[in-house]
Amino acid sequence: MSSLLFGTATGPDLLRLAAVPAFAWAAYRDIETRRIPNRTWLPLLAVGIIALLWDTVAVTGFVTPTEVPTFERRRFVVQTLLSVGFVAPLGYIFWRIGGFGGADAKAIITLAVAFPVYPTYYVFQSAYPLYEAPLGVFSFTILSNAVVVGLAYPLVLAVRNLPRGEITPAMFIGRPVSVSAVTTEYGRLLETPDGFTRGGLDIDALRMYLQWRGSDLESLRAAPDDHRRTVPTDPNRPGDGAIDEWDTSPETGGSVAAADDPWGAEMFLDAHDAYGTTPEQLREGLAVLADAETEQVWISPGIPFIVPMFVGLVVAVTYGDVLFAVLDAFGLA
Repeated sequence: MSSLLFGTATGPDLLRLAAVPAFAWAAYRDIETRRIPNRTWLPLLAVGIIALLWDTVAVTGFVTPTEVPTFERRRFVVQTLLSVGFVAPLGYIFWRIGGFGGADAKAIITLAVAFPVYPTYYVFQSAYPLYEAPLGVFSFTILSNAVVVGLAYPLVLAVRNLPRGEITPAMFIGRPVSVSAVTTEYGRLLETPDGFTRGGLDIDALRMYLQWRGSDLESLRAAPDDHRRTVPTDPNRPGDGAIDEWDTSPETGGSVAAADDPWGAEMFLDAHDAYGTTPEQLREGLAVLADAETEQVWISPGIPFIVPMFVGLVVAVTYGDVLFAVLDAFGLA
């Protein structure tokens, strides 16, 4: 095995610590913008590959003879194959079926390469992580911790919403915001004209639509019939709906009657893929927001999966596997 550097960890494990500040920055970006540049993952993936190769050489004795027992060498190989061959493809598969965003999948692949086995860090004569799961695949521990954090999120939202005195299914997955502030938020509407829904209008798609037709939410609420019955003759490029790139005062070349296309929803979505939004979702969301009597709506801000992944990483490096620790405490592991 590699010797300890600075009495703290092996060289590969010290390299892996670069993931902590990188994921902290990615989590912040995901909360603030819901956009994480691709360049975030390539350097971290390179560090992970270097650490993995370094460990492989040290553990397997590929270059020089090693004193690592045969069982430990085989265990390292199996754990690495599980991480790279199972956890990494899992991130890709969930992205392909729409369960994760592209950044989430890249983050999982990066973790699978960087953390195939448990690292060990010595701080004040104590070794961390404190609790190692029997399987020993560290990337899987990070993901299971992330899932535990994600499951706690609805309870946190409900506790925060309780003082408002509104008991509704939306209190577990969303929060109320004023209609005037909707376009400054990320998330999804939890309302249609018929009531609560979990599949409401994506607010990124709303910003794209407003920019496309050269309008804003205030104008839409002031003249909903005009927006419902017309489509722009020279629509703008809608962008990608990001707040920091959204044009709040777009211009358009005029409008014509919408015929059988209320709000111009089909015309907009035929030309632009707005995160899988359907014409019906767009029309229902616009109807809710255009209602002059509506002052507040419920939105689901969601929880960007990078955030629980970051928390899961920090908990994994310090404590270890939360899920297996709980199962062990109940005699189930």
